Amino acid sequence: MHVKSVSLAAGFFAAVEVGAMPKLDWTSYSRGIKPAQHPISNVELGPRPYYLTNDMDDGPLKQRLSSCSEMEMRPTKFSIGHRGGACLQFPEETVESIMAGTRMGAGIQECDVAFTRDRELVCRHDQCDLHTTTNIVATDLGAKCSTPFTPASNGAAATAKCCTSDITFAEFKTLCGKMDGSNSSAMTPEDYLHGTPAWRTDLYATCGTVLGHKEYISLVDSLGLDFTPELKAPAVPMPFDGDYTVQKYQQQLADEYREAGIAFSRVWPQSFQLDAVAYWIANEPEFGAQAVLLDESGDSAETFPGAVANLTTYKEAGVQIVAPPLPYLVALGEGNNYVPSAYAVEAKRLGLKLLTWSLERSGPLANVAAGEDYYYVSIANGTVKDGDMYRLVDVLVQEVGVIGIFSDWSSTVTYYANCFDLF
Repeated sequence: MHVKSVSLAAGFFAAVEVGAMPKLDWTSYSRGIKPAQHPISNVELGPRPYYLTNDMDDGPLKQRLSSCSEMEMRPTKFSIGHRGGACLQFPEETVESIMAGTRMGAGIQECDVAFTRDRELVCRHDQCDLHTTTNIVATDLGAKCSTPFTPASNGAAATAKCCTSDITFAEFKTLCGKMDGSNSSAMTPEDYLHGTPAWRTDLYATCGTVLGHKEYISLVDSLGLDFTPELKAPAVPMPFDGDYTVQKYQQQLADEYREAGIAFSRVWPQSFQLDAVAYWIANEPEFGAQAVLLDESGDSAETFPGAVANLTTYKEAGVQIVAPPLPYLVALGEGNNYVPSAYAVEAKRLGLKLLTWSLERSGPLANVAAGEDYYYVSIANGTVKDGDMYRLVDVLVQEVGVIGIFSDWSSTVTYYANCFDLF
């Protein structure tokens, strides 16, 4: 899923030297991943859901949520771990993010799937994001990047572009995952690593354990969870390396679940590419039955009506589940209350099921409403509170009818789902 990149001044978190940290010897592709001790059933939410509830205006929703404060929380498939489900504080697409998101009750875990130079599938949000999500530029592998690190100079920002397809799987596994971000004023590769937004933290970003797709399958299976792999659009010309076609890439995703003995009923494959979803529906109908079409075709006032119209095309193509970003599904009604949007109304008319993304991807809600991000609908003519997030979730559930919410901090959705018995 697309998000805007964030850069901060050089040295903002200078105490964290990701490039120098030792690699955790947690997984090995040759030996297979070590299984979790047991599926996690003791859900630990931490303070955030209670902070959000306390921050709400008085009313029936706050009373309902407050009444659940001492409930024993359970995992729920309504809570979907976005990039692991804990990347407010843990490096995304890593073992650590998945384990923390699962501990917070995520019942489905995501792996964004890209491929390496030797055609192995790995978990990475974008095929070409290694320069902002790992320590690659500060290692010897930085020389293999599509665009090796170039320092800032004469007002021009520091640059780098490093793709999974630039390196082999074995090389990928030597990298440390870090918090997403870069320092545009960096003069050295080490300084370039420091760009974590102030509302996140580097506390747990010592050396995130990156994952191959097969390792992700093994880990998530050992936790007893469902899977939602997102096939990323290739960032290199296809066929890649001779005969690796888009269709082979699409088929490889399904094959790796079959080879691992995973029932397709536990898999919710996703893609922004309609042709990928259509391929699975036509060639792997059981795998494609729960395929999710991610939609970002209406990010502006000019394109939004077209996104609503596209829903008919998706339905006719056999798509059953559509997942747009949060703002597509809500609008502001009377009294600045959230109401279902035209997109939500049309999806319901067509009988499409809806997921949405990504809760907790941004900083404090007041900053978001001030225009720092597009993930939430601004609340006009009033003071915006972090607790308004649960107003948004409530409308998405009770009026729009979403069947699951991706979150970067899983406990927020888990708490609501337990309080309203969404399992």
